Amino acid sequence: MPNNKNADTDLRTMIADYMEKGFLENIIDMFKHDNTLYALIGELIQDERIRVRIGITALMEELKNQDAGNLSKAVPNILPLLDLKNPMLQGDAANLLGIIGDKSAIPFLEKALSDENQDVRLLSKEAIEEINAPHRKNRGAS
Repeated sequence: MPNNKNADTDLRTMIADYMEKGFLENIIDMFKHDNTLYALIGELIQDERIRVRIGITALMEELKNQDAGNLSKAVPNILPLLDLKNPMLQGDAANLLGIIGDKSAIPFLEKALSDENQDVRLLSKEAIEEINAPHRKNRGAS
């Protein structure tokens, strides 16, 4: 990913616009060919458009099957969302962390178990359970 902030913004906008239009397969290919794009997941999940947020979740679910070795690259940019006072974003972050399955996220999710919002607590609990599920390969921080 280019270091140029304007290029990053343009790329993030393009991915979000493609996601809104339903071009999931194109975006999957982009991520598989450029794993630095995972750093944008934390920003993309904050998009105001519901189709984009749902699409980002679908993207991560697909990439879990097609590019699992790179999923953990998204974690550092998702973790800060757990500390926001926005239950929707906190819940989306917890959900994504559960999909990714990186055990390094568990302490952050455990902290969210004491959040004032019941939905955040529930989604964090479910994410921890998903990460620890027996079918899940133990994947640590990359």
